[in-house]
Amino acid sequence: MTIHRADIDEIRGFFAASVTGAAHCTDPRIERAFGFVPREAFLPPGPWDLMIGGSYLRSPSADPAYLYRNVLVGLVPERRLNNGEPVLHASWMQAVEPRPGERICHIGAGTGYYTAILSMLVVPGGTVTAFEIEPALAQRAKSALDPYEGVVVVPANALDVDLPASDVIYVNASLAAPPLPWLEALAPGGRMIFPWRPSDEVALALIVTRSTTGFSVKVLARAWFIPCTGTGAVAPPVRQPSGDQAASVRSLWRTGDRAPDETAIAIFQDVWFSSEPLPR
Repeated sequence: MTIHRADIDEIRGFFAASVTGAAHCTDPRIERAFGFVPREAFLPPGPWDLMIGGSYLRSPSADPAYLYRNVLVGLVPERRLNNGEPVLHASWMQAVEPRPGERICHIGAGTGYYTAILSMLVVPGGTVTAFEIEPALAQRAKSALDPYEGVVVVPANALDVDLPASDVIYVNASLAAPPLPWLEALAPGGRMIFPWRPSDEVALALIVTRSTTGFSVKVLARAWFIPCTGTGAVAPPVRQPSGDQAASVRSLWRTGDRAPDETAIAIFQDVWFSSEPLPR
């Protein structure tokens, strides 16, 4: 019996189908993007450290087939800096719905693998500005992203610089609350997705959408990321939410627009979260 040995394109295509299937993606462009972008191009030379059961396991060789699984891959394993989980990112992309021609800010881009996939979702005419604080990772991202249209890598902490006007802000580091300048960088109809970590017991992905009446909030699944740090980091909360309160969040307000009221579940200096939906 002849045994068929899959080539890397076939492996990558099956990976894309399995990842987007597990993420319940309905946008076929996401599967195509995952199938097109080579993960190995955004990683250090193999063998690689794969996160299995909470610990790293070294791949037996530098065969890129080992990368096409739903696993974290160590970028700087000693610091637990990783290339993130594919199913999580596919589900985030489905939720935030990048569209052709839109402007994305990718914060915490690492070496740029998910930046490349995001860039494919906004062609033609779209742009991705990728921020990465770690100089070595930013340099690798610049090199790997060179073939991708409309991508700029900024080697800086996005908390400490001005963000460009954005239709999507895609954040891969946890925040107690989004900084006020980030909210103001969102265009009308713009969406920000980020890991919300206002207390030790809360770790949820949120989508904040800007409308004419304010900022609506949708709660997604649990999400654990390393924290965002910098001089522009949000000060500790005046009021922290419990886990149940955090799950009830429906809107976000700038304190300059509306003072916290009885619906407030988390309060910060410049913003607060409410259990009340935006008015229609």
